[in-house]
Parts: sequence; structure tokens; C-alpha cells
Amino acid sequence: MQMGQHAPARRTIVHISDTHLLAGGRPLGGAYDTAANLGRMLERVERIEGADALVITGDLTDLGEPDAYRELRGLVDPVARRMGVPVVWVAGNHDERPAMRRDLLRGEASEDPILAVHDLDGLRLIALDSTVPGWHHGELDDAQLAWLRAELATPAPLGTILALHHPPLPSHVPMFDVLELRNQAAFAEAIRGSDVRAILAGHLHYSMSGVFAGIPTHVAAASCYTMDVARPPRTINGMDAGQTFHLVHVYDDQVTSTVVPVEAADPASFFSPEWYARLEEMTPEARLDYFSRKR
Repeated sequence: MQMGQHAPARRTIVHISDTHLLAGGRPLGGAYDTAANLGRMLERVERIEGADALVITGDLTDLGEPDAYRELRGLVDPVARRMGVPVVWVAGNHDERPAMRRDLLRGEASEDPILAVHDLDGLRLIALDSTVPGWHHGELDDAQLAWLRAELATPAPLGTILALHHPPLPSHVPMFDVLELRNQAAFAEAIRGSDVRAILAGHLHYSMSGVFAGIPTHVAAASCYTMDVARPPRTINGMDAGQTFHLVHVYDDQVTSTVVPVEAADPASFFSPEWYARLEEMTPEARLDYFSRKR
């Protein structure tokens, strides 16, 4: 029910990043249980009602192991089926294209960029591949940008959202700029004037938002471990805490991205289903008087 001046979101996307699975459930760096951390996140994700897609923006595995891709698919696919949503897999710098194609996407192994276009009932979601085989920095080469321009030549009814691993944004964390997305000017030129409404990315292991080429850009933190950015810059490091995912809501006139913590507590009793139902039965004037007026 619409209670304010904005109509409900037209589409909802669950945005996860940087799962970094290792085959056989081995702990990442001997410290992070990436499979268990992802499992806890997926338990929260599955409670989301009305989602239209699940997007995971890269570093799906840590070493590109075939078994790790199969184990990842075994964790995510059942949740997506129960939610009734497609999964959009995006390649990251820790992934290996041949194994990802064969063991996750069930396709032919090759080093070709992993690109995809998904139609979410009028909302176009394009998965780009910013990985550079053998390197950890990112780049979108001329061929991929030409492909992207051709896809964007025809606008989609609800516009387009791009998903890639390396964010086209600056990072204040020392040395992260070494691993940044290169040739950002060419990327900006390829999407300028198009119907792209938002860009989703990962890579940084902390949540961040900015604007690239006039387009809102949202970075999801990692499910495996996050960066403690409250520490002094040269002492920032990983921590097994603060894992979050994003809820991306696509409205007629804007796109929002909400950070959702994995850790939760029992909800307060005030905002109960009965309370919501009572508000819905009121007239707009009575609702405003009940909920907005200071007592």
C-alpha cells in the first residue's frame, strides 16, 4: 500500500559481493570460514520478499578452483530457486574465466570475457567482466566497451543497471588504487547519454557509494570478511565482522541502495503486523495525525 508520495519500487535486486570460497570449505587465510559466512548471509537474504534478482559482483572464489565453483552453486542456487529469482554471476579478479564458465555457468571453458544481459521484466541488467587474466587490477577493453555501446543503443523500458567487480570510484584505502579499474574515461564515454541508471560493484570489501559519469554507483561489502576502515589509513585490515549486503530498489525516478547487516536481533514489538494493518485502514489524514504529530 502506498502511504507517501512515492510509488512502490518497480524492481528489487539483492546485491552480494566477494564470497571468496575455497574448495572443501578451507578457511580463507586460515581465519575466515567463507562458506559459513555466506550461508548466514543467504539465510537473511531468503527472508527478503519481492526480490527480482540476486546479483553477486565477483571474487566468487578465491583461487578459481573448479570444486569451489560447484560448492558455491550448491549454496546459492537452492536459495534462488526458493525465492524464484535468477542469479547474476559477475567475474572478479580472484576468479578464473575457464573454470567459472565450465563449473559455475555450465558452459564451455574459455578465456573470453564473461558477459550477460538479463531482462528483469523491462529492467535490463548487464553483467560486465572487468577482470584481466593473470592480474588483480581491472580493465574494460575496447571490444567489451564496443559490445556495451551496442547493447545500450536501444533503451530498455525501465532502464539499465550495470554490474561489474572493480568499482569506477576512488578508494581512500592506501594502495587500493593500484588494483583499481583502469581506462575509466573510456568506460564513462561508453555509457554517457545512455539509459544506465546505476552501477553495482564489489572488490573493496567495504560498502561505499559515489557517482561515476553522473550515474549512482554502489559498492557492496564482502560476505567473506570486511575492511575495518575506522582504523588509521595505513593500518586498515580485514576483520570477520560487519558483513552486509545491499537491497537495490528501482523506482520510476531513482535507484536506491540500502545496506543490510547480516547480524540481527529480535525485532521490537512496536512495528508489528497488526500495527501496520491498523495504519493501512486509516485515511491519509488520520494516519498523518496518528504517526506524525508530536504528542
